[in-house]
Amino acid sequence: MSTSTERQPFDMVAFLRTWGTTLFLLLLIVVFAAWNPRFLSLRNAVNILTEVSIYGVIAVGMTFVILTAGVDLAVGSLLAFAAIAAAWVVQAMGGAVPQWLVALLVASFIGLAAGYLHGKSVTWLKVPAFIVTLGGMTVWRGATLILNDGGPISGFDDGYRWWGTGSVLGIPVPVIIFALVALAGHIALRHTRYGRQVYAVGGNAEAARLAGIDVKAVIISVYVIVGFLAGLSGFLLSARLGSAEAVAGINYELRVIASVVIGGASLSGGSGSIRGTLIGALLIGVLSNGLVIMHVSSYFQQVVIGLIIVAAVAFDAYAKSHRGKV
Repeated sequence: MSTSTERQPFDMVAFLRTWGTTLFLLLLIVVFAAWNPRFLSLRNAVNILTEVSIYGVIAVGMTFVILTAGVDLAVGSLLAFAAIAAAWVVQAMGGAVPQWLVALLVASFIGLAAGYLHGKSVTWLKVPAFIVTLGGMTVWRGATLILNDGGPISGFDDGYRWWGTGSVLGIPVPVIIFALVALAGHIALRHTRYGRQVYAVGGNAEAARLAGIDVKAVIISVYVIVGFLAGLSGFLLSARLGSAEAVAGINYELRVIASVVIGGASLSGGSGSIRGTLIGALLIGVLSNGLVIMHVSSYFQQVVIGLIIVAAVAFDAYAKSHRGKV
């Protein structure tokens, strides 16, 4: 007579899929701390979190896009254009309105509008997201260079700078904003009807359409979200640097997409979480900071991040083929 309950065999692939990135992050922290004890200092931890928060905000929005099996390669260029356009408007208006308010509204609006344009191009023109946003990456970077002849715009007041360099109860403002954006993203994806629609569209767009979901509207919305967050990050970065620069955001698309993919999201859509994206963003931040402490060239950092992306995608493909075999 067989027992009513049988012990299931341990599935290493499933375990690593769930906890592998977190374990790798902890391993990196241990290695870098052993190499240089200053890695664990409060000051360095704050530096890492502040750096991560800028591209981490965009990574939250990219999670929505990748969940629908899309991608946005234009986020770095859009960040730069939103920031320099906002700074240009601030400079033109003088002191009539608080600088930070003008910059925040302008940068956010530009991000929203660009995201809507990307989403419309993907859904109504039926151009692949890769091509649309690849074109957007070039267009927004070119527009950034045109707007101020490639030069930076600076001269922000203390109220503006506070959003990038200030703190509340010892916590940097960008980190607080990152935490709030991540919390809102998590709630939206896991506890709302909209979040379920995003997962459904990424899992099977045709089945979602037959179930009554407006697939085009959902796809447009995710590009609007990531566009808005790119604009917000542009505002935060310019506030932190005290300058809006034409070269801002270069290679941010790599870090943002890497954060989401390393965090366990599938490029084929329908799988991923904000928690995973947070871990992925922190992993990249810790890795970059630790390699600097070890005096490793910044060029080598790009090689390492690229290899990790390939490994993460390869493992995702293997995990999918492995599923159901154990």
